[in-house]
Amino acid sequence: MVNQISDPDQEKNDLVDEDRRRFLLKTTCVLGGIGALCAVTPLISSWFPSAKVQAEGAPVQVDLSNLEPGEQAVVEWRGKPVWIIRRTKEMLQRLTTHSSRLRDPHSRTRQQPSYATNAHRSINPEYLVLIGICTHLGCSPKYKPNLGDLGPDWPGGFFCPCHGSAFDLSGRVFKDVPAPINMEVPPYYFIDEHTLVIGEDKA
Repeated sequence: MVNQISDPDQEKNDLVDEDRRRFLLKTTCVLGGIGALCAVTPLISSWFPSAKVQAEGAPVQVDLSNLEPGEQAVVEWRGKPVWIIRRTKEMLQRLTTHSSRLRDPHSRTRQQPSYATNAHRSINPEYLVLIGICTHLGCSPKYKPNLGDLGPDWPGGFFCPCHGSAFDLSGRVFKDVPAPINMEVPPYYFIDEHTLVIGEDKA
């Protein structure tokens, strides 16, 4: 029978190798966890809206003090053009002359807040606030405010040259055009006589 002689140096080497294996395993796990966290962070952050997107959804304040009667101002809200028309007394009088030619003269389709469900589709009759996008295919109509701009029967309003849709000076759609519904009125309110906030209702 042969007696095995233990080698202290060999045992020491085995112990060192085991410690080294544990150290390398832990280091690899830590580095792998950091790598996974780095890879997942952009994915998680993509689920949240960016500062630019949040800013685009924020209300917009507009100073109307320089807007003359009959003029149009255009601002951007949520990436969409918003039109503000300061209507003259004559323009407001014309709104009652062509109701029979409109598809939805009483704005029964919900395209406006409740406070804009009236003939002038606004809080203050003098100021019309509309999202300037045609309800047919999303084109941007042209402002044609004058009588006869588009023929002898034209009462003034908006005309979309893309497919021929037409709207009156309240953004109400005429019959027999491609657009199915009236133009949209965004939520808004007045801080004072000449300051408008677009994008939220008054609290």
